[in-house]
Amino acid sequence: MASKNKTTSDGGAWESFVVFLRLGLTSFGGPVAHLGFFREVFVARRQWLDEQAYADLVALCQFLPGPASSQVGFAIGYIRSGLTGAFAAWLGFTLPSAVIMIGCAYGLAFVDTGASWIHGLKIAAVAVVAHAIWGMAGKLCPDLSRACLAIMAAVIVTLISTAWIQAAVIAMGLFIGWIFFQNKAAVTPFVANRVNSNIRSGWQAHSALLLVGVAFILLPILAWWQSDLWWQMIAGFYQAGLLVFGGGHVVLPLLEAQTVGRGWMSADSFLAGYGAAQALPGPLFTLAAYLGTVINPLGWGWFGGVLALIAILIPSMLLVIGTLPHWDHLRRMPTAQAALTGANASVVGILLAAFYQPVFSSGVTSLTALAMAVAGFFALQFWKLPAWALVGCCGLLGAWLL
Repeated sequence: MASKNKTTSDGGAWESFVVFLRLGLTSFGGPVAHLGFFREVFVARRQWLDEQAYADLVALCQFLPGPASSQVGFAIGYIRSGLTGAFAAWLGFTLPSAVIMIGCAYGLAFVDTGASWIHGLKIAAVAVVAHAIWGMAGKLCPDLSRACLAIMAAVIVTLISTAWIQAAVIAMGLFIGWIFFQNKAAVTPFVANRVNSNIRSGWQAHSALLLVGVAFILLPILAWWQSDLWWQMIAGFYQAGLLVFGGGHVVLPLLEAQTVGRGWMSADSFLAGYGAAQALPGPLFTLAAYLGTVINPLGWGWFGGVLALIAILIPSMLLVIGTLPHWDHLRRMPTAQAALTGANASVVGILLAAFYQPVFSSGVTSLTALAMAVAGFFALQFWKLPAWALVGCCGLLGAWLL
């Protein structure tokens, strides 16, 4: 589908792949920056969408769980060239950083994770996560009731360190929001939808939603029944991808519980990969490729990374296919918006718990490390230093000072 603006000729899936590959190689700065790049390329320059259509897509993908920028890219490819265009766009945007992260995992085998420059990466993670919490708390917990829900979630996750507790806390937030936050939900008023006019509710949408639910139920059962590491990994990463409300950084505690919490890797290895991911273009979720390679469930290294990456991204892509035809109706449902309001407050608490353990406790081990972390936070918050530049500076300073 194309918008009602003038469009370029449809080059099909290959065109989507090439355009998104360029973005995957150059889109530094995280999800907000990615959305800015997308608008410049697809609205202003190529005119694949008009402003209202693009705003609709961004609103939908911020409403759904999952990585918002990856979902917007997937949706643009879907509207442009159908399912093949959607997956071509996803592959192009994800491939560069995924390949680099798998390479980082192989390099880790030859690196001492206690090295001073690795410690610098962990300090960068402290600053990045603190900056994310600061921004998310201001938007998602602006009043006492939501702040209390976030603190309650943080306490529960800190006291009960199991892989399933994050899912339970998010479910608690959804329920509390549905019951108590009806008056706090920002329900989008009706506007003429420019995205859905040529996308009809059919077998693709219904099959996608059915597959999301069936996989969420069956994958943990298969993991328990088979007792194989690779089934456990697929189930854990799928669950993490389906429960990421509120922004890409929320994937940190979910993945930490599924990997470090299960004893599949050390906290140092996890945080080194998370720090490295901040320096790359493309989606933060390619951290899963690094983690799957380190876990190495089948003894094939990179194949584990590919499995983990697909497992964490596929639920959010299916949700886009399933909900895009129904977005006009969904965004005007006060109950859905209220439940999401509660879930967003809960994920702030989950991220706060992860900031304490393992991010802060592993990274800040001296006054020098604390000073670097505080300086990094100020550089991100007030000087608008890009995260990739902070990672490089912390790595160099770590090698020199620590």
